[in-house]
Amino acid sequence: MPRPAALLAVLTPDERAKFMPEPVLAEVRALAPEFRLLDPTGLSTEAFGREVTAVNPEVILACWQTPGLPAVLPPRLRYVCYLTGGVKRLVTRTLLERGLLLTNWGGSISRTVAECALFHTLACLRLAPRWTLMIHRDGGWRDGWEQAGSLFERRVGIHGFGPVARAFLKLIAPFNCHASVFAPDVDDAVAKAHGVARAASLDALFADNDIVVELAPLIPATIGSVTERHLRLIRPGGVFVNVGRGAVVDEAALLRVAREGKIRVGLDVFVNEPLPVDSGFRGLANVSMTPHIAGPTLDRYCDAGAFALRNLRAYAAGQPLEAVITPAIYDAST
Repeated sequence: MPRPAALLAVLTPDERAKFMPEPVLAEVRALAPEFRLLDPTGLSTEAFGREVTAVNPEVILACWQTPGLPAVLPPRLRYVCYLTGGVKRLVTRTLLERGLLLTNWGGSISRTVAECALFHTLACLRLAPRWTLMIHRDGGWRDGWEQAGSLFERRVGIHGFGPVARAFLKLIAPFNCHASVFAPDVDDAVAKAHGVARAASLDALFADNDIVVELAPLIPATIGSVTERHLRLIRPGGVFVNVGRGAVVDEAALLRVAREGKIRVGLDVFVNEPLPVDSGFRGLANVSMTPHIAGPTLDRYCDAGAFALRNLRAYAAGQPLEAVITPAIYDAST
């Protein structure tokens, strides 16, 4: 079986414990006759470049604290297995054009992000923010209970159709919802394969559904693409959830609409993070919020580690890899 000649794992002790607990790291170690574990804590980009050149690995296992790769790679380096998501800080597009193979955590975290979307959807429908304030702060009880609703048999619209959106569809399947999607890469064949309808436009997605879940990627074409006009198409009592990227939405417009109290809003992401102390979203009884923790949760970082191990094993066996970052994907990624 082909094996990488040398594998360099660049992990802080904290990253190692979260993503590569034993025996997973031992399995990674066994893949290469030359294995080295490097703690990048305190390493400058220049110092890291010297270390990489000296080790001259065929494969690098990298994580959040790994400094950016040098412009001139060591001669043996063929593959960078990145344990997390955004790769642009680590690898330049030029390196990909020169043939460097790069993967990230792909869809391994999608189910936890989708779970957070479901959490906010249910919290909004059941008026959880309202009851939290009313019971804990205001000494109230069931005032307005009849406004709470269920997810069963609802119409759900999804903006974007990446791995998280597809995982979300699986989570809501038991609720027998009618789901529709608006995304440029969804044609009739894709929609049919996933059992969803295609929304004719972004306007239609917002106007025709009880719940709209925002999962579009943040690229130049989507910045501010959800406008006040779209938000006002949501019927009274409807729900807007964003666990994708804050800047896809005109946040000032979202605040204006939320303050009116006609719709319910669930947010895990914001344009400015941490959320300013004086943010107008704070304290609104119709807004469910979490502090950008959709996924992965700490207990599920191991999913990304297991995914990386599968890719490393595939590389060692000369088999195709998952979640390969091509130049085109690089350009379209957040």
